[in-house]
Amino acid sequence: MTLLTDTGTVFGRYLRATLRSRTQLLFGMLQPLLFLALFGPLLTGLRLGTDATSWQTLVPGVLVQLALLGGSFVGLGLLMDRNLGVIDRMRATPVSPAALLLGRTLRDVVQLLAQSAVLVLLGLAFGLRAPLLGIMIGLLFVGVLAAALSALSYGLAMNVRTVPEFAAIVNTAAIPLMLLSGLLLPMTLAPGWLDGASRAVPFRYTVDAVREVFLGHYADGTVAAGAGVTLVLAALCLFGGVRLFHRAP
Repeated sequence: MTLLTDTGTVFGRYLRATLRSRTQLLFGMLQPLLFLALFGPLLTGLRLGTDATSWQTLVPGVLVQLALLGGSFVGLGLLMDRNLGVIDRMRATPVSPAALLLGRTLRDVVQLLAQSAVLVLLGLAFGLRAPLLGIMIGLLFVGVLAAALSALSYGLAMNVRTVPEFAAIVNTAAIPLMLLSGLLLPMTLAPGWLDGASRAVPFRYTVDAVREVFLGHYADGTVAAGAGVTLVLAALCLFGGVRLFHRAP
């Protein structure tokens, strides 16, 4: 019970800090909102190689993009805390070391799910049509992915020295993954070599699965593959994040 109690304490502390930071909440939503408002209308009427509407294609991709980028960069906050000595002081307390990671990760999941819900509501205003069950399953995918990437981001942040180093590593990894995942446009539009390369990127299976559930297709091989890949990826990221977090000096 100590781990659960400590995790709840750390989660509450950082959630309150997040709610007090209106700037963080606003700018965390700004990029995906701009994608919907400025990029979405460009897809209306285009043939995307699928039966889905442009909004049923774009909104799931933006949700996964939010989890990918939002989860990957959360380590910046921990890195700054570490450089200020906050993490050292917290590790010197009786709080479980795992709780320091899990509490922050849980805060990130709650924040990203709240932002995702706002994005879905905006998508509905633009013209998205999706069943409620499909939306809930899609948000579940987003939550699992956000938890995995947040934990890995925190583990990385405990093992680099400066903010520029962290940003360089995450940018170098995130941008190709984002482009090859087909977040904004389905990879069925890509030439054969690019489509083949994208199949090595696990996020492609996640976004394909979310698009299917937004269409109301639940017992579908694409959804099953996406769920399996996402769960395996989450397990690996969580394991790696915990190991990196504990190995930090």
